[in-house]
Amino acid sequence: MTTPANSTAFSGEVWAELRLADASDVPHIHALIHQMAEFELLTDLFAATHELLTSTLFPSPPRPPLPSFTALILVLSPSPLPAAADSTIGSCRLDLSASPLADPEAAAFASPRGGGRVTAGFVICFPNYSTFLSKPGLYVEDIFVRAPWRRRGLGRMMLSAVAGKAAELGMGRVEWCVLDWNKNAIDFYEGMGAEVLPQWRICRLTGAALDKYKGGQEESGKAAAE
Repeated sequence: MTTPANSTAFSGEVWAELRLADASDVPHIHALIHQMAEFELLTDLFAATHELLTSTLFPSPPRPPLPSFTALILVLSPSPLPAAADSTIGSCRLDLSASPLADPEAAAFASPRGGGRVTAGFVICFPNYSTFLSKPGLYVEDIFVRAPWRRRGLGRMMLSAVAGKAAELGMGRVEWCVLDWNKNAIDFYEGMGAEVLPQWRICRLTGAALDKYKGGQEESGKAAAE
């Protein structure tokens, strides 16, 4: 890939790296989350800010990765990236020689680390626990690749890298949710060996429904009524 980062055309070899994110990646993470909300038709639920992402994902002192909330960033580079044992989770190489790629947002997503790198996606995950397995697990809250870079094997690389880390840590399972209308995603996950569980439904308390439990208000109200 000989094209500079502010161009829209990519060809030749491109190296992809999934690495631990840091606070400098927050503007890109925020923009990617908004793109994901648009794709899922859920922008009415989008309330993330740079400040909230920084304080929750990158607190001071920092939390250890994977046993806590973890943000991973997908970066594409015009030259090979030396794997860093303390931050690289997965990597692969793309050959765009036969099918050059246009990325209209390349300049907006130029990596803060420079070197012609471009941010293309992210993963956010955190630990959970299975009582049946009596083992910790890993829940993937979000996995997202920007539109121009989809169907290039990057999503598979990202999910495989996260699953590999979970297995290395002795975790019992990796879980995530998929929208029931997103057949392409369902087919992709099943193709990776994942089981889609139609008998389970997500239960959620959020916003005002959650706030009414603050300070035991819900229980106090019931007691007064009785």
